[in-house]
Amino acid sequence: MSASLLRMLKVLAALYVLATVVMYFAANALIFHPHPPAYRLADGYLALATARGDTVAARWLPNPGSRYTVLFSHGNAEDLSDDDAFLRRLHDAGFAVLAYDYPGYGASTGTPTEPGAYAAADAAYDHATRVLHVPPDRILLHGRSLGGAVAVDLASRRPAAGLVLESAFSSASRVAFGFRPFVFERFNSIAKIARVRVPVLVIHGGADRVIPAEHGHRMFARFAGPKRSLWVPGAGHNDVAAVAGASYWNALGAFAASLDGPGTGG
Repeated sequence: MSASLLRMLKVLAALYVLATVVMYFAANALIFHPHPPAYRLADGYLALATARGDTVAARWLPNPGSRYTVLFSHGNAEDLSDDDAFLRRLHDAGFAVLAYDYPGYGASTGTPTEPGAYAAADAAYDHATRVLHVPPDRILLHGRSLGGAVAVDLASRRPAAGLVLESAFSSASRVAFGFRPFVFERFNSIAKIARVRVPVLVIHGGADRVIPAEHGHRMFARFAGPKRSLWVPGAGHNDVAAVAGASYWNALGAFAASLDGPGTGG
């Protein structure tokens, strides 16, 4: 190997290490995009304490006639106030609903981080099971976009009835680069879904330009357990339910009904 080639390889290696360090510490700023809160905890929201010392806001919509409680993890650049109409629609579809914000989102304290988001999900799950007394096998984990990664992580660690992944990505780096360029990975859902032991429903828009549908297909293919899918032609990233219309709610209802069959549930 010539001296000039060796120098070039050393420079490239140094640049890669530098890029890795920069991306590692800049990842949170690149991934999370909370906006100023449009609500206050005094408006009827719950305040849940996480194991990391943050206080996260949550919204509880009880439904005495429901069989399942949806634990909803929302997407990026939104908070509970943005999801109010959708959460009420879930409630009207026959579910009890518990939704929550991540640290740094809405009225929650703290700074957005991957571990902080997972801790918020644990706090919401613990509130559902320990305070609201919802049995784990009656909890339906539903994650949209970024929330899909949070829901996959939760489902890989805690018992539940089922998991809904809507407009979810396989990993953060694959959204940004199309592949995994660094040794570290953020929100590595494609690896974690192998540890999920409950039925899965994957929903994705065919015209999603934020998180292309290939992410949904990749997650669906990787999961080896009982699974269903709803691919919505013409739907983008934020309008899946609107474009799908009744088929969206029918798919959720059919998935929930299937959880009562033999060999399903938490």
